[in-house]
Amino acid sequence: MGTMRKTSIVFALAVSLGLCAGCEKKAPPLTTLKLATGDSTGIYYAYGSALGQVFEKRLGLQVTVQTTAAAVANIGLIQAGSADFAFVQNDVMTYAYNGTNIFAAAGAQKDFSAVAGLYPEVCHIVAAEGVAAITGLKGLRVSVGESGSGTALNAAQILQTYGMSFADIKQENLNFRDSAKALAAGEIDAFFCTAGIPTPVLVDLASSTRIQLLPIGEARRKLLLSEYPYYKVYTIPGGIYPGIAEDVNTVAVQATLVVNNKIQASDVYKITQALFEGQTEITAAYPKAAELSLESAVLGIPVPFHPGALKYYREQGAMK
Repeated sequence: MGTMRKTSIVFALAVSLGLCAGCEKKAPPLTTLKLATGDSTGIYYAYGSALGQVFEKRLGLQVTVQTTAAAVANIGLIQAGSADFAFVQNDVMTYAYNGTNIFAAAGAQKDFSAVAGLYPEVCHIVAAEGVAAITGLKGLRVSVGESGSGTALNAAQILQTYGMSFADIKQENLNFRDSAKALAAGEIDAFFCTAGIPTPVLVDLASSTRIQLLPIGEARRKLLLSEYPYYKVYTIPGGIYPGIAEDVNTVAVQATLVVNNKIQASDVYKITQALFEGQTEITAAYPKAAELSLESAVLGIPVPFHPGALKYYREQGAMK
């Protein structure tokens, strides 16, 4: 057998096994879509379910909406290839991309890109009657969200600005639904909940149990924003939750839709297009989607956008 023929056979074999440099096949076009959300009582899941309906209708995809422990867990699902798209907080995704904070031990997670900023995620500090302030949480039974969740990160940072840590409270790690049940039953005194407003589980809780939302004072908000630039000042309007008539000053992060980098640019383009062109349908299924806009979708996103999303935003004049 001649040398040239041997070389051709070896090259062909390398291509067929995916061994030659630059010969990796692109991911096949999407026919199914796995969307990682959050707890079944939270906004991530409700919003994701609305997206799933519209993506199925407009793009003919078979969408699986996954309940998860939310932002931090969703990064792990993307990295493991167990999710195609996911909801995350902009602070959590920044830690993941840079390998800092909770991701310091695991290192940088680079297998995802941004698609769109969706809406503000508001830090609620929910307390039973009689708890006057965040400083009053010391020694009390407090749920800080599921272990490793974005809510738990926010809780730790907020307490830190008051000179406190989890060691100063009787810590519980419950999801939103179980936290609300525990507060109503008198089993805990307060809980943290980072979610869009109005959060359904809090509306239900406030409808049946007298609660209060603890404010973050101006000096503490400034300190928080100086140390963690992913936050922004936010005011929960009075009347959003039953029985809470006054405005409550707090902070918020940004809920963001991210995508696994293995997904083709053409598919991400179509998803991004459907997100905006199908917004009326999505909003009909879940009103929170009305907060999406081209302007807000590209703000506060400190990680790269996926090329497919970037193409759409450039066509629409939202990005250069």
